[in-house]
Amino acid sequence: MKKKEPELEHVHQAMLKHLHPEHVEVEICRAEELAHRRGLTSELDEMWSDVGKKAEPRWLWHAIDHHSGTVLAYVFGRRKDAVFLQLQALLEPFGIRRFYTDGWEAYERYIDPEQHQVGKENTQKIESKHINLRTRIKRLVRRTICFSKTTTMHDLVIGLFINRYEFGRLL
Repeated sequence: MKKKEPELEHVHQAMLKHLHPEHVEVEICRAEELAHRRGLTSELDEMWSDVGKKAEPRWLWHAIDHHSGTVLAYVFGRRKDAVFLQLQALLEPFGIRRFYTDGWEAYERYIDPEQHQVGKENTQKIESKHINLRTRIKRLVRRTICFSKTTTMHDLVIGLFINRYEFGRLL
């Protein structure tokens, strides 16, 4: 008895029945060209950890490319507008056209509303990145016996990790 090959459909037949040809526009180009035309999109978020004691949280602010998940830039500091402005200055050379964030006020104050979209549906990659960082760097775990006593050591350990595993730099 011969095995029957699976009958795969390469076209979404149900959608095709309801689609009108005058509403369809096809543009064929290379992926790199399309990404360049669309412009870079980025997810921004911040995550906290403790340094010394819980009364002194230290925030890692970072931005990732929305499509690839690559870290573009990061800064450390408090959860203040000035720290976000430092991150924004680091992101300027990338020419980012759209930012996806949670609803924190600093983003809404300093990002042009036409370029800014708030919501969880477009920040899943950066939230996943937070989980991975907390798993791999025990200093970022909320309940741990491994913590940094100084902000210098905290920033250095996390910065080295990001440079090695995100930027691919062997230090």
